[in-house]
Amino acid sequence: MRIGVIGTGRIGTIHANTLSRHRDVGSLILTDADASRAQGLAHRLGETAAPGVDEIFKWGVDAVVITTATSAHAELIGRAARSGLPVFCEKPIALDLPGTLQAIGEVETAGTILQMGFQRRFDAGYVGAREAVRSGRLGRLHTVRALTSDQAPPPVAWLPLSGGLYRDTLIHDFDMLRWVTGREVADVYAAGSDAGPVMFREAGDVDTAAAVLSLDDGTLATATATRLNGAGYDVRMELAGELDQIVVGLDDRTPIASTEPTGPPAADKPWSGYLERFGPAYEAELNAFVEVVRGERANPCDGREALQALRISEACELSRRERRPVVLGELPGGAQTTAL
Repeated sequence: MRIGVIGTGRIGTIHANTLSRHRDVGSLILTDADASRAQGLAHRLGETAAPGVDEIFKWGVDAVVITTATSAHAELIGRAARSGLPVFCEKPIALDLPGTLQAIGEVETAGTILQMGFQRRFDAGYVGAREAVRSGRLGRLHTVRALTSDQAPPPVAWLPLSGGLYRDTLIHDFDMLRWVTGREVADVYAAGSDAGPVMFREAGDVDTAAAVLSLDDGTLATATATRLNGAGYDVRMELAGELDQIVVGLDDRTPIASTEPTGPPAADKPWSGYLERFGPAYEAELNAFVEVVRGERANPCDGREALQALRISEACELSRRERRPVVLGELPGGAQTTAL
């Protein structure tokens, strides 16, 4: 199998390393807007660098992995679909619903594969939580609390391109909320704060956000995020039911300290970022993509699944901006999928 990797930044490098070692992948063609970066990675991996995206399609590949800036995702997904190629793409498909729906439409018209990169679906903790909920171990689920806290903010130049804290960060928590519980979000009420560094206000973004979400079975959920968690990178999900409660992301590297005299000690080496925390999950999702391309498994996260996470993000952004509850039915693209 020959795979084209478009984008060789941090995530692209991780994915190229995973694919280069895979027994079912014979070779890679790498390209990037920064040609020297693609050439350097290709040299280190013993793979081939292409001068541009056109060559990825002209030289012939069996599948494409897209890890470019988000603004290029939809166009590249469409191009791959028209070429009849399976695609793995980092989230999101686009930063708006019309662009997302158009790209999904091209894939569905072509009858090709689009697997989206929501790596938490391959994290052992979230997989365990899903199994606990679906097995009935917790009884009736009544409360879910999700959070994502970055240790340090992204580069200033990235903020205006990110789509904002809901679309860039909390979208992962929203995907997990659907995937773990098997339920859909009915409505949201969200708020955000830009009281931190001025760069967030200048980008029209917030540095801290919170949302209350009602699921379609009456379960209540909260989701919070911040770019300024100096203690370390913190990602958790707590699920409470009438019979039991569990937590994802609580281990000896969770950057949280107890004030109780008999509480656990603070982490000696807290998680520093998502690449470290979710390293095994990133590898597992690319291994799954190879299996999908080979026809050995079903697609674990298609475009419609990614669309629903973006719809929740859009609803939260609308709620924050207009300071009102938002019903998911107000947004386009609903009623076409159910949480897997």
